[in-house]
Amino acid sequence: MYAPQGRERRVNSTSNEPRDGATRTARTLSVLVVEDDRKVGHALQEGLEREEFNVVVETTGEGAFFRLDEEQFDVVLLDLNLPGRDGLEILRRMRQRGIPTPVLVLTARDTVEDRVHGLDSGADDYVVKPFAFAEVLARTRALVRRGRASTSTRLVSGDLELDLSSRQVTRQGRSIDLTLREFDVLEYLVRHEGNVVSREALVKEVWRESSRSITLDNVIDVHMARLRRKLESESGSRVIQTIRGVGFLLKGVGDA
Repeated sequence: MYAPQGRERRVNSTSNEPRDGATRTARTLSVLVVEDDRKVGHALQEGLEREEFNVVVETTGEGAFFRLDEEQFDVVLLDLNLPGRDGLEILRRMRQRGIPTPVLVLTARDTVEDRVHGLDSGADDYVVKPFAFAEVLARTRALVRRGRASTSTRLVSGDLELDLSSRQVTRQGRSIDLTLREFDVLEYLVRHEGNVVSREALVKEVWRESSRSITLDNVIDVHMARLRRKLESESGSRVIQTIRGVGFLLKGVGDA
């Protein structure tokens, strides 16, 4: 197993990276390491940071699930044997939600069946423990290159533009920073522009839950309020309308 030299730094799930989806340095590639073995996670963090990656470490499945729900990464290094939600569940939920981030699985599960199961669940590559850091680094870089080569898909609504590949949003040429969940909500509204989107549809298609609840309704309201604030901060024009008792409506942005 790779073990870097030098003074150790404490690894925890509350790194100096913000949980609200704040923008990272433009040319710094971001990596989420999900590893419950703190020694291994620590080694990967130090090695990747020496290669000038921006690294966030999570030690539980729940912590990783929260990060992926709120932030964007260029690559995920994912252990499968995790407390709480296991790695395969995280993989499946990522792909169900349409999150295209490349995933490199790091695991001690080394049978052919295990590898096939991991790849079928949405992994892009697979490394069996114990591993050499040089191989992990090479595979990480390859996944970054593969992601960059993918064709960019865009959605446009008036002066609002969504890049589905990079998950970036601009309005009138101004970049708007959204969390992953906010982006998913906005994407769904833009895809259904001019039609009322019900809360039930958002619960099922964006939150991937089977039924509504008071708690979910409150969460949806919070996300809509944040989206309005971010989208309307400069133009002042209403972007998302609430249709009382029914749902939400996005009209052609900037067309009014």
